[in-house]
Amino acid sequence: MSNILLVTPPLTQLNTSYPATCQLTGFLRSQGIAAEQMDLSIELVQKLFTRNKLEEIFQSAASSKLSKQHKIMLQNAGFYLKTIEPVMRFLSGSDNSLATRFSNLDFWPVSKRLPSDEDLEWAFGLIGNHDRATHLCTLLLKDISEFIQQTVDPHFELIRYAESLCLRLPEFKPLDNELQKPLSLVDKLMLDLFSDRIRETKPEMVGFSIPFPGNLYSALRCAQLLKSEFPHIKIVMGGGYINTELRSISDPAIFDYIDYLTFDDGELPLLRLIEGGEMVRTLYCNDYGEIERVNFDSTENIPFANTGTPDYDGLLQNNYINLIELTNPMHALWSNGRWNKLMLAHGCYWGKCAFCDGSLDYINRYETAPVTLVVDRMEQIIAQTGQSGFHFVDEAASPAVLRKLAEEILRRKLTVSYWTNIRFEKSFTPELCYLLAQSGCIAVSGGLEVASERILKLINKGITIETARESMKNLAESGIMTHAYLMYGFPTETARETIDSLAIVRDLFEKGWIQSAFWHRYAMTIHSPSGLHPDEFGAKRIEIPAGSFANNEIPFTTSNEIDLDFYGRGLNLATHNYMQGVGYDVEVKKWFK
Repeated sequence: MSNILLVTPPLTQLNTSYPATCQLTGFLRSQGIAAEQMDLSIELVQKLFTRNKLEEIFQSAASSKLSKQHKIMLQNAGFYLKTIEPVMRFLSGSDNSLATRFSNLDFWPVSKRLPSDEDLEWAFGLIGNHDRATHLCTLLLKDISEFIQQTVDPHFELIRYAESLCLRLPEFKPLDNELQKPLSLVDKLMLDLFSDRIRETKPEMVGFSIPFPGNLYSALRCAQLLKSEFPHIKIVMGGGYINTELRSISDPAIFDYIDYLTFDDGELPLLRLIEGGEMVRTLYCNDYGEIERVNFDSTENIPFANTGTPDYDGLLQNNYINLIELTNPMHALWSNGRWNKLMLAHGCYWGKCAFCDGSLDYINRYETAPVTLVVDRMEQIIAQTGQSGFHFVDEAASPAVLRKLAEEILRRKLTVSYWTNIRFEKSFTPELCYLLAQSGCIAVSGGLEVASERILKLINKGITIETARESMKNLAESGIMTHAYLMYGFPTETARETIDSLAIVRDLFEKGWIQSAFWHRYAMTIHSPSGLHPDEFGAKRIEIPAGSFANNEIPFTTSNEIDLDFYGRGLNLATHNYMQGVGYDVEVKKWFK
């Protein structure tokens, strides 16, 4: 019997485990708590993408009204049935001999997603068979996922299950109504896996990590089962979605499904619930049907240095699958490879950007641990998982900490690979970038945001275009792949500034100083400086009633309204071409036609 079973509900990335349950399991076990964990996300996918289950799906869909593309897929059912299990073996790394066959375009049936030989040659070269095959297998899974969504489960997506239900959910009622409907084929499969694990581990409590909107529906389906069949088990939810969306929840309806919501770092709230101590940052529903907010504003936490080493026990048997959906090199890194997740420090050492949720604890509380302890944790994780690749999931890794990390890795003569998020500041000198590369740093991502000096100053980014260019140049010349996060639509940003930003991005690609980039549309959130004080940034909130369930994004107006859909299309089209090494000779404004 375990004290707690920690669950990552469907669906998150499928190439490696989401870090929350590993971190919490490691901490709780260090406190003598019998903690277990399961990644229901990958377990569901591994059970779903099998010959028997796919045959059941095709049979169920035969009587449905199908699009032309899905009629063709049904006619080719024999191909999918014989191929699906070899594809899953290949993607999980257990049968790499299939790479040459799967990399051949002629092997695959015609599909709207199937790329041309020219596109594949650009992305993977002439001999990049393994990654090329991984990309084509990923596209097959995407086709099947879309078929499942259109025929047997409208909520199913390969990575964001039921996300559309929960993206903007000011009221709980729509989700509640959906949860009263009969179980779908995917729901039933998920609950079979979940109930088997409950019977095996016999937990006193189940904790669901809800990092994204797409995890909420499936977690509540599991909670329904617990309330029905295992009513003695206490149910708690926490995670990124809870922390950002549900801080002002006033509707107690979700407590018909669960017992507790916890906020911010979960170590101490969970420890208190398990041991029966005074609750911290915890919500529950009292006997009068009212939400009790216990020590909600408490800043008491377990020191970062004492949070323990992430523990992968319970996940090592999972056949995680490598995916390459987009040929963007940084996106491929996210979804391809078994990356151990670890933090160098808690929070953001800058924490002042106007668009960021800087008022929340996971950003504004910056706390470090001795680098020797961090590298000790790395060595323990390598010994447990057999994997030497690390994704440091910090908000932004400081140059000072990265220098100490690199020196310690080199001192211990470790051979590792790692990547992380940074700020493009002047401290990334040629010498530091060389040191990072020698220690195993293969890539970084960082926010250039809006390549406009006026907007960079307005958003309090703390960098200039010139310092960003210099740090990118130094990283590139050391062989470290660089991805730039970009943003458009910030209040008062003009069309001219948006176009000029693209011109700078084009120059960075052409010089080879960045290899990957992605444009995000600015969203004003209630936890960011721009959301807390929009007038300081040239914006005005559109007053709408607060939701009784989820609240995060704020509608607003600004004096310089531009067609964001129009400019977003141009920015993304241009950047897609730049990443392929073409389009540099096209006048920037011509992308916006």
